[in-house]
Amino acid sequence: MRSSRPALKRALTLGEVVMFGLAYVTPLIVLGIFGIVSETTGGATAAAYALALVAMLFTALSYGKMAAVYPIAGSAYTYVRRTIDARAGFLVGWAVLLDYLFLPMVIWLIGGAYLSAQFPDVPSWVWIVAFITVTTMLNVVGIKVAARVNVLLMTFQIAVLAFFVLLSIGYVAGSWGPGALFDVAPFDNRATTLSSVAAGAAIAAYAFLGFDAVTTLAEETIEPERTIPRAILLIVFLGGVIFIVVAYFTQLVHPGGVFEDSSSAAFEIAGIIGTSLFGAVFLAGLVVAQFASGLAAQAGTSRLLYAMGRDRALPRVFGYLHPRCRTPVFGLVITGATGLIALRLNMATSTSFINFGAFTTFAFVNFSVIAFYIRERRAGRSRGVVPYVLAPAVGAVVNLWLLSRLDAHAITLGLIWLGLGVIYLAYLTRMFRLPPPELEFAEERPVIASADNDPRPL
Repeated sequence: MRSSRPALKRALTLGEVVMFGLAYVTPLIVLGIFGIVSETTGGATAAAYALALVAMLFTALSYGKMAAVYPIAGSAYTYVRRTIDARAGFLVGWAVLLDYLFLPMVIWLIGGAYLSAQFPDVPSWVWIVAFITVTTMLNVVGIKVAARVNVLLMTFQIAVLAFFVLLSIGYVAGSWGPGALFDVAPFDNRATTLSSVAAGAAIAAYAFLGFDAVTTLAEETIEPERTIPRAILLIVFLGGVIFIVVAYFTQLVHPGGVFEDSSSAAFEIAGIIGTSLFGAVFLAGLVVAQFASGLAAQAGTSRLLYAMGRDRALPRVFGYLHPRCRTPVFGLVITGATGLIALRLNMATSTSFINFGAFTTFAFVNFSVIAFYIRERRAGRSRGVVPYVLAPAVGAVVNLWLLSRLDAHAITLGLIWLGLGVIYLAYLTRMFRLPPPELEFAEERPVIASADNDPRPL
């Protein structure tokens, strides 16, 4: 018998889910970190993004498979819990909180920094608080309202990116002739080595972070078994194409990888290719991008907290839904409150957590596909070795390699966070003598089709 308590409302279409994912990824981030990637690769940013795209596609395929099997909120936490072990699922959920909780904070911090640079008389905390307040209010009202606002913001962001690329093409063609538009230097040049491109790809992978967040919207998506897997692949592929194209033409404008300030290289290049008017438009685009990204990031974070609260892996209040808006209000408020930490932190400190949590999570999602394959084989159901073993194995290895490329500070902080998670898990399970509480779904239990398309309850 179905519970009478409020449940998440199914309202999102494929296009809206893709737009949410792209907003979370934030296409303009390619310009935000362009200088850093360019310096690392010796002026081969396009190659770094191409390598990162290939790596992320393997993981996207694994997310798509798991999202089709478990079309419910919880993302990697749910996948690992159901296929590997409840305790492993909890720790993966704990690790992904690094990404989910701190990414909105970083997004709002970047947006505040852009506006503070343009309006130095206004304290940066005013912008950060404004970002958090407006974003939280929109998300509390409901996912459909947030989705409509997000479509408008994403349209403007893509328009700014397109304008940036067109100005770059015009500048390159006007300065060195049309033939200069066809150059392999952004992919390979004298300063480029395989090691530098690999290091650049580890940084460039940051631009893809968030594509998995749409899995947390599964319970609010129409036909999630089909929509979410398609959306994940489209987000990664479209995002990767955008990153490569923008990086390619931007690198042509500024060959090599040396800038006065690599953290603001995009502003330097914007001044080269455009006028002061374009500089203002570019600033507006960056701010809009951060707002749209924050909107999607906070929505995804609150859904993960909701899934863990509903499971009693976190306090029960996290599993509360507003009876009228049907949104996880407490998770939204907690995410907004976490963003206030940005008032006391700088960019380097606040971003040090993110990649550790993301790469750890990505690796375990790939492991969950392999574990699912093993379970299906034991049950006498056939699954392909290539898509369910070889592809996720490659994805896991790539993500563990990217994890190893992080600086020691990020790894140390990440391990400390995981250690805290182990302590909390020990408390929940009475020193591991009891399993973590089971999920209590608001909807019917998910089903999976066997080889002969016979739906079977999990």
